[in-house]
Amino acid sequence: MKNIVLIGMPGAGKSTVGVLLAKSTLRSFVDTDLVIQQKQGKSLCEIIGEEGTDRFLEIENEAIASCSFDCCVVATGGSAVFGKEAMETLKKDGTVVYLKLPVDEIKKRISDIRTRGVAVKPGVTLEEIFKERKPLYEKYADFTVDCTGLNAEQCVGKIIELLSVES
Repeated sequence: MKNIVLIGMPGAGKSTVGVLLAKSTLRSFVDTDLVIQQKQGKSLCEIIGEEGTDRFLEIENEAIASCSFDCCVVATGGSAVFGKEAMETLKKDGTVVYLKLPVDEIKKRISDIRTRGVAVKPGVTLEEIFKERKPLYEKYADFTVDCTGLNAEQCVGKIIELLSVES
């Protein structure tokens, strides 16, 4: 059974949807942010604060690329799409699903982007992050699910529907 890999902006619901999707599809659940934290022994915020954004992206890329996923739902960090090797690893045995959400909806879900361990340089706005990452999400996605106005269960239903068409 292929992995299902969730990509998208911070706040799009990758972890929440991922847990429900894993239960619904009888897969294990992996959150790559937690994998990074376990490997580094630090929170994402600490890694970014101590190492800087560029080094964090390298650490994220290396951590994901070194993993082997089997029959999993993988929720990635929003910046995973910057890692070429990471995305190659994820796409090799997985179907990549982009959880698409407009930036105004993301703003409603995230009160402070700095506390979420988001790889962003000082002074960069959420709109700028969205504009930079959106083309990468679209590039790597096998499927896109527009999650606007949907709750987590509805997103899971849409993903399962799309994947059943693929089979």
